[in-house]
Amino acid sequence: MSEAAVEAQEAYDEGELSGDLMRAVGKQVKLLRERAGLTQRELGDRLGYSEDLVSSLERGRRTPQREFLEAADELLGAGGVLTAVIEDIEKAKAKARVRHPAWFRDYARLEANAVEINFFSMITVPGLLQTEDYARVTFAVRQPLWAEEIIEQRVAARMTRQEILTGWPPPIVTAVIDEAVLRREIGGRKVQEEQLRHLLRIGQLRSTTLQVLPLGCDENPSVDGPFVLLTPKGKSQVAYLEVQGASHLITDPEEVRILAARYGAIRGQALTPRESLALMQELLGER
Repeated sequence: MSEAAVEAQEAYDEGELSGDLMRAVGKQVKLLRERAGLTQRELGDRLGYSEDLVSSLERGRRTPQREFLEAADELLGAGGVLTAVIEDIEKAKAKARVRHPAWFRDYARLEANAVEINFFSMITVPGLLQTEDYARVTFAVRQPLWAEEIIEQRVAARMTRQEILTGWPPPIVTAVIDEAVLRREIGGRKVQEEQLRHLLRIGQLRSTTLQVLPLGCDENPSVDGPFVLLTPKGKSQVAYLEVQGASHLITDPEEVRILAARYGAIRGQALTPRESLALMQELLGER
């Protein structure tokens, strides 16, 4: 990779990384450098970096690389103060490279701060509840076909979203999944079995409630398709619709109220959580 390309990538990373983290590390480097009686140029010369780079790092404008932090920690006698943040920086960089498509970013930001999320799904398992292999199949079969790189980026982004399920405090999550979704072997039997077992594990979480809308339920208000109801922290509930690559975030209170009422009716006609998990076990041949 050329120096210009490296700088472009760093600039991208820096725009996405936590500014607070970068500034905190920069202040530590500056404090340790001054304690050692070195100028920015002298530190750069000893470590093999330019004065401008040291200056940018200390101001939190560039991402400190592992090699720089390890060398600076030893030279400045930091005793592990600088190397201790390497893992945090690398995790932040990994997340920075996870990119949602532009049309999905508004919803993703709301979801990351949600206190409650309610799914009604009749096509696939909701993305937040998918296994990695199941998610990969849903992206791989799109037409026109996507490049492998794009597929892997989308899978990584979806898996990163799922971290909110195990964080603290987790959002309250409910999902009503049409029975046909559980029976449809997307990706083949093995992928579907792994997905069902994943749902069984998720269904045991205190913060998550899963229900199945049975095939025999022939009169229910679900005919208009899937949707999501989401409540961001400190804000009013919103709704989200996505179909055939088009998405719509609904904030109008009356429209959201109608979908919330519809979701309540669908939940009322679905199997109970215990019955739903039992059905998943039956589909796996475990009952």
